[in-house]
Amino acid sequence: MKTAITGAAALLMTAAPVLAGGIERAPQSLAALFEEGNYAELSFGGVDPTVEGTDVAGFATGDVAQGYGFVGLSYKHQFTPNVSAAIIIEQPFGADIRYPDVAAGGSLLLGGTIANVDSTTFTALGRYEFQNNLSVHGGIRGSRASGDVTLDGLAYGAVAGYNVSLDNDTGVGWVAGAAWERPEIAARVSLTYNSEVDHDFATTETGPTIDPDGPGPIPALPLLAGESTTTVTTPESWNLEFQTGVAPGTLVFGSIRWVNWSEFRVAPERFVAVTGGGLVELEDTTTYTLGVGRQFTDNWSGSASFTYEKGGDDLVSPLAPTNGRKGITLAAIYTQGNMKITTGINYTKLGDANPETGTPDVQRAAMRDSDAWGVGVRVGYSF
Repeated sequence: MKTAITGAAALLMTAAPVLAGGIERAPQSLAALFEEGNYAELSFGGVDPTVEGTDVAGFATGDVAQGYGFVGLSYKHQFTPNVSAAIIIEQPFGADIRYPDVAAGGSLLLGGTIANVDSTTFTALGRYEFQNNLSVHGGIRGSRASGDVTLDGLAYGAVAGYNVSLDNDTGVGWVAGAAWERPEIAARVSLTYNSEVDHDFATTETGPTIDPDGPGPIPALPLLAGESTTTVTTPESWNLEFQTGVAPGTLVFGSIRWVNWSEFRVAPERFVAVTGGGLVELEDTTTYTLGVGRQFTDNWSGSASFTYEKGGDDLVSPLAPTNGRKGITLAAIYTQGNMKITTGINYTKLGDANPETGTPDVQRAAMRDSDAWGVGVRVGYSF
């Protein structure tokens, strides 16, 4: 039973997170903190998405979502029967969107638009277990992030060719939560709050000259060019994770995750001064996961889980051109002595979406039949 429990919990972080809401790639799970004794794990894998469609001028967009790899590292130490701590390193947020230009067979309206976002978080946590099956946990999280965005294509009109570079910055937030456990039935329910993290990016903007009065006497000026500081807030979130044994060797597990993506803004100074708005606006997301784990032998277990994220408004940012998702993840877990190896494969059907630009919003393309494949490996060692 223990193999199925820990393998299923680890799987939620291994191959399941694929192009979730906003720019999320991993659900910031704290599963390693609940492992018994001292524990270390390494996870890695890759995701291959396909997101393509046709712009309203009739040009194919090409595949705009690039593949990416991920790696994570966790270490948990049990100091006393009641006190433990963990360090978790992961890459929860990221984006690599590239619209091929017309010369490369891409979109007339959005070709040349690019978004790159990289982030790494370092979380330090402590946990205290009471005598009544309850525990509390909390700590701090440091986030290192950077970004680069280019807007191009006829849909962007006078600002086509604009670029903004957000230099590396580190922000700090906090984590807090509580859990209830019944080890005799393999039951656990945990609720965790992840605070927002503010980044103050050193910002460099460049772009075409802008004629403020059209054909009037004022000449075109480099109004989009400048250096400033841009504050970007990665959103707060709530994670509810649960598991329970339902029969000998069989475990049911799941999670509910809410992310306040509506507070995420990228609004560089010069771009806002010229256009009156920011680069991207996103909607809040709630993601549900439900699965079952089964132990087949002393060494082998398996699990299957289903993930659902409801779509929002069909009009979306070209920098996040999907809307909701449904995914299934299968995993095999091999245990030998103190070592546990989990391998998983995920298929996710990404919701149809209509990238838009302008104020008011105007549809520029239709992205249809998008999906993604993900594979992951997690190696854990208890000592």
